[in-house]
Amino acid sequence: MAIPTTLLSSSLFFLVLAHATFLAVAMLDPVDFLSLQAIRKSLRDTPGSNFFASWDFTSDPCGFPGVLCDSASPNRVVSLSLGDPRASAPGLTGRLDPALGNLSSLAELAVVPGRVFGRIPPSLYRLRSLRFLAVGRNFLSGGIPADLGLLRNLRTLDLSYNRLTGPVPRAVGSLPSLSNLVLCHNQLSGPVPPFLSRTLTRIDLKHNELSGPIPPAYLPPSLQYLSLSWNRLSGPVDRLLNRLGRLNYLDLSENWFTGPIPGRVFGYPITSLQLQRNAFSGPVRPARRVVIPTVDLSYNRLSGKIPPEFSTVESLYLNSNRFTGQVPGSFVARLLGSSMRVLYLQHNFLTGIEINPTAEIPATTSLCLQYNCMVPPVWSPCPSRAGTQKTRPTWQCPAWRRRG
Repeated sequence: MAIPTTLLSSSLFFLVLAHATFLAVAMLDPVDFLSLQAIRKSLRDTPGSNFFASWDFTSDPCGFPGVLCDSASPNRVVSLSLGDPRASAPGLTGRLDPALGNLSSLAELAVVPGRVFGRIPPSLYRLRSLRFLAVGRNFLSGGIPADLGLLRNLRTLDLSYNRLTGPVPRAVGSLPSLSNLVLCHNQLSGPVPPFLSRTLTRIDLKHNELSGPIPPAYLPPSLQYLSLSWNRLSGPVDRLLNRLGRLNYLDLSENWFTGPIPGRVFGYPITSLQLQRNAFSGPVRPARRVVIPTVDLSYNRLSGKIPPEFSTVESLYLNSNRFTGQVPGSFVARLLGSSMRVLYLQHNFLTGIEINPTAEIPATTSLCLQYNCMVPPVWSPCPSRAGTQKTRPTWQCPAWRRRG
């Protein structure tokens, strides 16, 4: 009896499909193959993204976009980048499947910015070869699994710009190989844990709800980048900062830090020093001429005379403190020569500045002197938040009270 043509065609199709699937499995470790299938089912392209369009499991998954395999037999997935890495790509949505933890040879795992939500799978602790984990700019929620501290080879951990809550696990701080920790723009709370890695160069914890003091030994001397702004951290940091001589970026702004600012920090190879809006107090004593381009010490409780060593700073913000005395004469020459671009001294208790009232402030320079214990000898526009009062009331200025 003759076999119908349609039946024969269908049989051949499924035979070819099964053979192709077998070849794909044969080229890739079966556990990795099934894991990629589960990962694919839990995620999808957002409108405008075509990342998963070529994830056809009848072919070798080692050729999929974002998948990199080693040359072992059978192949293992060693790098997985989920989503189109181009800056304008819209990313993915869905959840991270626990099957990610089955890719036991994985060294790099990244999810591009998108709309991935849900919790970080605790199963990731099984990825003992993982060196790089980046899932920033998504909508992940819940806590950071403490078991990530079992990833002893992890060098970069980036979970920034999500909705993560709870503490930074002490186990994460204990990771021995950690070089880059980026957890900014979340809702993390509690204290900053001690960090034990001697190779840690970058910590970015800004825009969270972290609180409490940071003991001097909690941060390693290897740090080059430290950003803790927009938290609720408190206590003195002079002993801590004295240990961090390799810093090239420091931002502690918008916290409740107290005590003195160590003079040594002004000699660090920093390009931007941001210490504004804290409760730092006492005099400021740089050890030598300050060559940091931008120094912002505004909105603190600093007192004493303004150090002349600051005259070499390009943008200097000392406003809203308790500085007294005369503005150093070296500032005037730098201002009029356009070498100093910003000098904000408003809302202090300064008593004078030696500048010719007819001098013209360069258009490229911003100078604000109002609300001090002097009448500003030259006019220059101040930022709107400085208010409209030109001088302090007489009762706030001892020198004026003595004259009266």
